[in-house]
Amino acid sequence: MQEIKHDRSTLAWNAMGDEWFRLAQSGESRNCFIMPNMLKFIGDVKGQKVLDLGCGEGGYSRELAKRGAQLVSVDCSAKAVAYATAFANEENLCIEHFVRNSNDLFDIESEQFDLVLCSMMLMDCEDFEGTLREAVRVLKPNGRLFASVLHPCFDGNHESGIGRQGIGVDRQVVVMNYFEPKEWESPLWGGTIPVIWRHRTMEEYVKAFLKAGLTIVDLNEPRPTEEQAQMSVAMAWLRKIPLFLYWELKK
Repeated sequence: MQEIKHDRSTLAWNAMGDEWFRLAQSGESRNCFIMPNMLKFIGDVKGQKVLDLGCGEGGYSRELAKRGAQLVSVDCSAKAVAYATAFANEENLCIEHFVRNSNDLFDIESEQFDLVLCSMMLMDCEDFEGTLREAVRVLKPNGRLFASVLHPCFDGNHESGIGRQGIGVDRQVVVMNYFEPKEWESPLWGGTIPVIWRHRTMEEYVKAFLKAGLTIVDLNEPRPTEEQAQMSVAMAWLRKIPLFLYWELKK
């Protein structure tokens, strides 16, 4: 039986365990901004076959299944897949789950998905181009790939790359080095267990998409609504600085 081939990224995320589930369930940015925007950009999925690549605790998969999509969910963490599977079963949702490195979706057939979702995961992949090749392989002709990433121009290593100056809603982004560092280790916000972070420039994203045979259909840098901005200073700051970038791509 073939087994997942781990790399530094998959090992780091496997080490997260329960901490990631807690952060995912409680994270304001994810639950009140990142996820609602992605679901809005994806639109109607009723009757579509969707691959949630890097599904984590399975929040997107469960929501898309409730909206009428047929879901297959993949993550590199066996513990995350077990958690997502149990949660889906509790809600009586029919979702297939697999433990895979995103660059090797073995036993998942080619050209079967209408849509591949990569929410906040492409910047974490050690083998970025391999992940894109696999996403394109499993997409149907004219299928769509939706991806969100940390905005390359405004987020990075805060100590030596793209930092912050000041406090509150008036703090500023300070670009010390847009091109470096490419990689560093640090816990997620509110967490304690380090993971590997990777910075990719806009040029790197675009060239990799084109090399994989994808066409850029749309690009979004969403801002919070007035209601969202009133939730916290961090959310209000997003009306000035786009920390998240959303791509829509077509095979």
